[in-house]
Amino acid sequence: MTFYYQTSSWSSQPQITQETLDLWKHVADKSNWRIVQLPNGFYQTEHQDQKEKDTWHDVTRRETLEGAEQAIDSSVAHYVKKLEFANGPKVVKTFK
Repeated sequence: MTFYYQTSSWSSQPQITQETLDLWKHVADKSNWRIVQLPNGFYQTEHQDQKEKDTWHDVTRRETLEGAEQAIDSSVAHYVKKLEFANGPKVVKTFK
């Protein structure tokens, strides 16, 4: 039996496109999110499309309304953090 194994290394951090940054900014804004109740009683979180305002993209499903709102809050926090680090690493401590 033969296994194929491949590794990759980066000499620099992968470059983030402007399109990706625009999406992150869009989903980091809580006003671009909504919660809908599905026929089975679950709640679905969705974010609005950047270009087509009538189009919504489903993200998660939760059993409770509170769980769905927490999922949105967590997603917003996640993308805010990604935007903070998009310009490179953050210096947290220096030594002399």
